[in-house]
Amino acid sequence: MINWKSVDSLPILPYTTPRRLSQHHHVSFDRHFSFRRLLPSVDWIRRASGVSEEDILDTCGLDVLVLIRIFKFGINFFVVCSLVGLLVLLPLNYIAGVGGPSRLPHSMDSFTISNISKGSNWLWVHLLCLYFISSYGLYLLYKEYDDISLKRIQQLHYMRHQPNQFTVLVREIPSCDEHKAHGCCIDHFFSKYHPHSYRSYQILYDGKDLKNLLSQAKSIMRKIEDLKHCSSTKKHNKGSDPSDALIWDAKVEQLKEMLQELFHKIQLTQSRMLQQGKELPVAFVTFNSRWGAALAAQSQQHSNPLLWTTEMAPEPRDVLWKNLAIPYRHFPLYKFGIYVAASLVTIFFMIPVTAVQGIAKFELLKKWFPPAMAIQLIPGLRSIVTGYLPSVILNSFIYIVPFAMIRMAKLAGYISRSRKDMKACNLVFYFLVGNVFFLSLLSGSLIDQIGQSVFHPRDFPSRLAAAVSAQADFFMTYILTNGLSGFSLEILQPGLLIWDMMKSHTWDRGKKKRPYLYSLPYFRTIPFVSLCILIGMVYAVVSPLLLPFLVGYFFLGYVVFINQIQDVYITTYETCGQYWPYIHHYIVVAMIITQISMIGLFGLKSKPAASFSTIPLLVYTVLFNEYCKIRFLPTFCQCSVKDVLKEMIWEMALGNSQLAWCLKVI
Repeated sequence: MINWKSVDSLPILPYTTPRRLSQHHHVSFDRHFSFRRLLPSVDWIRRASGVSEEDILDTCGLDVLVLIRIFKFGINFFVVCSLVGLLVLLPLNYIAGVGGPSRLPHSMDSFTISNISKGSNWLWVHLLCLYFISSYGLYLLYKEYDDISLKRIQQLHYMRHQPNQFTVLVREIPSCDEHKAHGCCIDHFFSKYHPHSYRSYQILYDGKDLKNLLSQAKSIMRKIEDLKHCSSTKKHNKGSDPSDALIWDAKVEQLKEMLQELFHKIQLTQSRMLQQGKELPVAFVTFNSRWGAALAAQSQQHSNPLLWTTEMAPEPRDVLWKNLAIPYRHFPLYKFGIYVAASLVTIFFMIPVTAVQGIAKFELLKKWFPPAMAIQLIPGLRSIVTGYLPSVILNSFIYIVPFAMIRMAKLAGYISRSRKDMKACNLVFYFLVGNVFFLSLLSGSLIDQIGQSVFHPRDFPSRLAAAVSAQADFFMTYILTNGLSGFSLEILQPGLLIWDMMKSHTWDRGKKKRPYLYSLPYFRTIPFVSLCILIGMVYAVVSPLLLPFLVGYFFLGYVVFINQIQDVYITTYETCGQYWPYIHHYIVVAMIITQISMIGLFGLKSKPAASFSTIPLLVYTVLFNEYCKIRFLPTFCQCSVKDVLKEMIWEMALGNSQLAWCLKVI
């Protein structure tokens, strides 16, 4: 771990405290070396544990708090599951197993449900534990959904003066027949149908030529800054030639002249865009109140739903301006292309995942690669090769998946970074469920397994149950590997550290620049944590020995990400908790997979009554999810007209002067 007392003198400083550096907070440097500085410190864990939710909400926003709440959910849920598993199921599996407690004393199977004999009445205890764990999980989910929905309403109230709260994004605007333009059509439409709340509009233009000129101007400005820095350095060096500084100054003046010419071209291009009418059928329409904006955004404006489509505008920092030029009616084609690409990536990754499982099963490894039998000659090597090595290889392969998925989501045409990240969350989660979970379970004779599951779907629960009970060792190793290596890499940021060192010793050598701050990687963190919740739920009743490791995983993730959001990452957008419905969905999917696997497992154990008794729990879980969609999901998708009208009346009673600054055209 990082010693925070002495970390300020280490080379990893740029990626442990970049937020403090960027805010010009004083960071002391201690050049003296001592062995005590090499010892790990737990002060950062204690400090992270003391951060309250109110502090996170005030400094980072509700989206960051939602990410932290998924770790707290994991801690609260799996602590109770661990108590039930270790105090009830673990002794029961060991003592009531086939042949008594002496059977396979050195095998983990002695502590799993596999040790229970077929038809045993002790399986009813497992069913009761399944009901208790599922009920407790649903209770926590309802409580979290309710609490976060209330926090979302409060956060929207605090953000009520932001410009995007009064602005609606309008697309597929028809062209005016008389003027052959979109602008006059916007003003006429909203003045007629929203006369009391409509204020103004800002049409968007096709600025491809302007974008190239702006890029050139930014490049020249960077060169001017670099030359000024070099010139000042030469002037302060005693042994330098004064003529060199004059040469630098001459180059700066030449670049300034080029920059002035570019500014003139930019102005000409802007005026030409207005004259030629390169308007896009997209505009930001501003209203006098949040109530008017909410009514316009949440209602259908035209009998043809492909015309005058409206939605609340995202934050200015959240907008993907390039994607606003994509026609609204083309979105299904873009989304279909993304689904096809994601499916191809999933199929491509079947090869390494299947190979990894071949390594994990030593008998298959000897069959495929006979020289592997030499591993048995070295004591302990077989455990490393078949236990730890597959998890390391699997983590290495899937590390690049989130970055591939975020690139795909960017091509899907979403108008905001937040929607792009949410789409990437979905793609990564289902990739992990398909490749890491199901393929790890069903690998071996993979094609046969898939074919039998497709042509005999009734046998899928039993096949899933048999695979689940056989793969407990692999997933325990996966949790340990993912927790220790994943969170260690998150803390150390080795990739960014190496990249920063390369820049500081090459093209950025000698330059004093503020550290580049990265946004929180929701698209990578949420799916991986949700996968661990899925694994924990599936094995909560099957192999309770896994549960304490999950508690450690979630606690470590909690303190690591508290530390990261305080000192490393910044907030680049705020959706007021819109990530939680996705997290809720992932956890419900995990519960459903758990219950289906238990139906099959009770069937394998020749206890059909227990299998049928699990079906009501499965139905209740599905109904609970549908109720949550009705009860909470609209709060995360729309604004309550009642609440915004109440706020408008309250604001009018106080006077509208405080709103004047935000009622400007975006």
